[in-house]
Amino acid sequence: MSDQPRVRLDVPQEKRRPLLRRPQPSPDAFGRFAENFARYMGTASFLLWMTIFVVLWVVENLTPWSFDQYPFIFLTLMLSLQASYAAPLILLAQNRQEARDRVIAEQDRRVATQAQADMEFLAREIASLRMALGEVATRDYIRSELRSLLSELDERGAPTAPPAAPAEDEAG
Repeated sequence: MSDQPRVRLDVPQEKRRPLLRRPQPSPDAFGRFAENFARYMGTASFLLWMTIFVVLWVVENLTPWSFDQYPFIFLTLMLSLQASYAAPLILLAQNRQEARDRVIAEQDRRVATQAQADMEFLAREIASLRMALGEVATRDYIRSELRSLLSELDERGAPTAPPAAPAEDEAG
């Protein structure tokens, strides 16, 4: 018998780890790059620099020592390449923004639903308070009742002032 462990064919082998690990970028790194790129392409600064670049390219290549003759094929190729990369990056940025907008809209909808429920609850509470106050005697109602009782007593001729309290015994 040998000292080596027996290899079983029905058990998967452990995966070997590579000597050098490849760095794993964050999942949103490319998306953030696309958004920054799309954001920059939508600025006046980008349009100004791109216009300056194209004008300088054309002026340079109209001279005798030009490297890209009149139809400017290389310039067209570069601009096409830039556009072919820009379009998907812009679409990716738009998709990410749409996903964020969807989440924000859902949160806004939840907040609006809760606010509406709170307003309906408060409206019901105010209505119940108004109904309860309708059954409570108000200050004006008590005053009017007291005035009517006072006028009734005046008509009967009864004394309006309460009787004086008996004097206390000084010796006591």
